[in-house]
Amino acid sequence: MPQEGKSGINAPMSSSKSSHGHHWPIVIALVSGAAAAVVLQPFVSPAEGDPAAWAGKIIEVCRFFADLFLRALKMVIVPLVVASIISGIAGLKSLDGFARMGLKTWAYYLFGSLVAVCVGLMFVNLVQPGLVDGAPNPTLRAAMDAALESEEAGEVGEIMKNAEGGTASLVDIVRRAVPTNVIDACAKGDLLAIIMFSILFAVAMVLVPGGPPRALQDTFNQLTDVMTLITTWIMKFTPYAVFCLVIPAIATVGLGVLHNLVPYVLTVAGALLFHLLVIMPLVLRFIARVRPAAHFRNMEDPLLMSFSTASSTATIPVTMRSLMENSKVSEKVASFVVPLGATVNMNGTALYECVVVVFAAQVLGIDLSLTQQFIVVLLALVSSIGVAGIPAASLVAIIIIMQNAGFSEDMIKASLGLILTIDRPLDMARTTVNVFGDTVGAVLIARSEGEDVDGRVA
Repeated sequence: MPQEGKSGINAPMSSSKSSHGHHWPIVIALVSGAAAAVVLQPFVSPAEGDPAAWAGKIIEVCRFFADLFLRALKMVIVPLVVASIISGIAGLKSLDGFARMGLKTWAYYLFGSLVAVCVGLMFVNLVQPGLVDGAPNPTLRAAMDAALESEEAGEVGEIMKNAEGGTASLVDIVRRAVPTNVIDACAKGDLLAIIMFSILFAVAMVLVPGGPPRALQDTFNQLTDVMTLITTWIMKFTPYAVFCLVIPAIATVGLGVLHNLVPYVLTVAGALLFHLLVIMPLVLRFIARVRPAAHFRNMEDPLLMSFSTASSTATIPVTMRSLMENSKVSEKVASFVVPLGATVNMNGTALYECVVVVFAAQVLGIDLSLTQQFIVVLLALVSSIGVAGIPAASLVAIIIIMQNAGFSEDMIKASLGLILTIDRPLDMARTTVNVFGDTVGAVLIARSEGEDVDGRVA
């Protein structure tokens, strides 16, 4: 939608170079970081003894600079989300269809997550990564027993405290969306509460007698432009940050553990790729009526950023920028769908949760009936939304699902203690699917609202 009569977020973008073609430095950084990590890995995680001191220092330095970059990105998220939502909605002449857009968005979230969970269930039952000749894999079972005494199991024990009380109910989710103190919500980065308050504030601006106060509207328009410019400055450091992010993620993975978990890793990766490269393109082509190749090209930067950072939230500024600058999605749609999607739309995570639970059941010799697997599907669907606002959300969700599937506490600790050793690379992959699902949703909603997005099919 054209943004007439306001500066808006598109103003600084239109004056800057397009992000098309700017992904190559990030790709080079990703590849070179992975290569450096492979060379470093034997010294970081030796078969016996402590890691080499110099290798540990390199990892520490990389983590320091990567953390600075992520903190800088997170720094702009709250003001950018608030300003862009308010400026986008307040710039509307009327609120006709706004509620309709919200319903479409939630319907897409539920549909996407359900399909993703079903894809995960299909792959894990077809491949059966936890079985050998139809029986539990003895090597993996032994590895689970060893993991029960590992540091990762202790970490799982701490996370299990967050899972007490089970998955948040719909009532709890609604309650979380209404902050008692909006300043405190901003300080904590509670995006769901921030989004709801911003929408309410913007709607009130539109409905106030005489229309949105011009001075107030201009303030949020200018704030959006300023935060976008700051984001542009931060993004100049992306290649260096990606290099620093990738090295610890790969170098700290034990090769021996990875060898044992190859079937599991391939199952997760295969399911995620199927959802990313088959399901989502079908949605784009036949529902959104957008060429998948064009959309992938437009979303190069968010895909690379989400894979590198393993954070949907940290990728929000990049995702919004690419959607509006490359795909020509309106600020109204992008500012609503992307932050909300980063909070509650977890396609990749829901898929991953399903695979983990069934895989662990296979290794432990737990026979999950079709009814129990259906319950796993429902719990994975609900938990991907219900625990989104708490630390280690995916692990908490997995714990909740396992508890409801009949896993004992020791079984849960053993399973996740083993899985945590390879979780970082898989986290990068599932975050990429999460973010791409958000972008597909934004384009789909934009097209349903009559917007002329890039790559549309006549």
